[in-house]
Amino acid sequence: MAEFSLPSGCDALPGQSILVVDDEESVRTLLAEFLQTLGYRVRLANDGQEGVHKAQVLRPDAILMDVRMPVCDGVAACRLLKATPATRDIPVIFITAASLPQERVAGLMVGAVDYITHPFDLEEIRLRLAIHLKPPPDEAREQGDPAAPLPSCTARLDVALFEAARARLLDDLAHPPQLQALAASIGTNAKRLNAAFKQCVGVTVFDYLREVRMKTALRLLSETSLEVQQISHALGYGSTANFSTAFRERFGVAPRQFRKARHSGVD
Repeated sequence: MAEFSLPSGCDALPGQSILVVDDEESVRTLLAEFLQTLGYRVRLANDGQEGVHKAQVLRPDAILMDVRMPVCDGVAACRLLKATPATRDIPVIFITAASLPQERVAGLMVGAVDYITHPFDLEEIRLRLAIHLKPPPDEAREQGDPAAPLPSCTARLDVALFEAARARLLDDLAHPPQLQALAASIGTNAKRLNAAFKQCVGVTVFDYLREVRMKTALRLLSETSLEVQQISHALGYGSTANFSTAFRERFGVAPRQFRKARHSGVD
């Protein structure tokens, strides 16, 4: 059985629930153990059909789902989830061994927000969840419950630094400040800010910014008619070629190829 050390700081989103849908028991077990060390509540499903049913009943905060499964595959299950009002807003992240661009595009087209290539890196899963999940409201604190546990001082500082820097980055993705300037603007230094990001989302400021840009690129290509050059400029890339390379490395297809497939209705 795999063993994981409990991460320190704030890299968990305690209490949030993740539904893991995979037909391989070893994968379900591995993911469940890892996610539980991060503070998540984990629910399991053996195939897409069971995954859809449990998602409708349990309303998880996110779904990690294999693509190739018996009974009901991941693409079909995601399509059903997105067609149902109660589950359409739950972020679905595919775990897939798909190497062909059209297979990856098919998953994104039916509503998945991201995909992770199998065999996967557990730290990548932590990052993807951090990107796509929103921290839950601290209801106990909002209601003035004095018995609600407080995070450690270090964890609270990490959260404060992360949230302040994140807000500044999201404010203008086209012109993000340099790391030193970003750190100085919130009263810290570059080394301490990177440490806070690693505690909260498992990656450096630069890696987090790159992921947010890619997530935004996917949305803009899917939901707007902006030209690829315009999207590249809006996200702060020096050239369309650089943007296209980064997008291809992240999603396995070029931006224009993704948009063409989406508009042609390939699934």
